[in-house]
Parts: sequence; structure tokens; C-alpha cells
Amino acid sequence: MLRSRRLEVVLSLEERKEQEALERMGEARKLAEQQREQVQNLNRYQQEYRDQIRNSQQGIVQVSRLQAWQAFIAQLDQVIRQQQTQLEQAEKVFEARKKEWQHAWERRRGMEKYIETCRQQEQREQDLREQKLSDEAAGRAFNQRRR
Repeated sequence: MLRSRRLEVVLSLEERKEQEALERMGEARKLAEQQREQVQNLNRYQQEYRDQIRNSQQGIVQVSRLQAWQAFIAQLDQVIRQQQTQLEQAEKVFEARKKEWQHAWERRRGMEKYIETCRQQEQREQDLREQKLSDEAAGRAFNQRRR
């Protein structure tokens, strides 16, 4: 069996690894996007809540109500920080998965190039064998005509 044919099994494995890495990267990207959207939603909600507080402060506001608003905004700040931390972790995971996929892609591409090089070498060797056979046949024919 030709070397290039035997290496196709390895290429198939590399393709499968690349596909799996691509799927893991896609999942990590999706999670990071969800986390980013959650942070944006929380920031929007907090801003809307602050706007509502400003609009409702047209008149006199009880101290207890103002304290409750401030406490709720502080809780929102804490939740936003936690969500931001989760987003940063998700982005790190995505970057790691991206590097894994790039590595798998490079390995697959390298194997494809190596197989192509093997095929070219095999073709050159085949061409040389055929040329040798052709030369030998021509030599025999020439020798038979000389007799």
C-alpha cells in the first residue's frame, strides 16, 4: 500500500480532532456571547432603574425609600460584577478553545501537505519506473532490429 494511502487514516483522525475542537470553540463562543448579553441586560436594567428613581424624585422622598433604592442598586452592582467575572472567564475559555482549534487546524493542514508531498514523490517514482521500462523495451527492440 502506498504511503500516501496509509497516511489518509491519520488525516481522517486529524480532521475529526479539528471538527471536535471547532465544536468546542463554538460552544465556548456561544457561552461567552450569552454572558456578554447578560451583562448588557443587567447594565440596561440598572440604568432604567436609576432613571426611574430620578423621575420619581420630583417631590419629597422618604429616607427609607431612598435607602431601599440605594441598597437595590448596590445589589445590582454586585450582580453585574459577578456576571462580568463570569464573562471574563467565558472569554478566557473561548480563547483557549480557539487556540486548540487553530492547533488542530494546523496539524490537519500539515498532514494534508505531507500527504500531497508523498503523492508527488510516489508519482515521480512511478514515472521513473515507467520511463525505465520504456527505455528497456526500446533497447530490446533496438537490439532485435540490429540482429
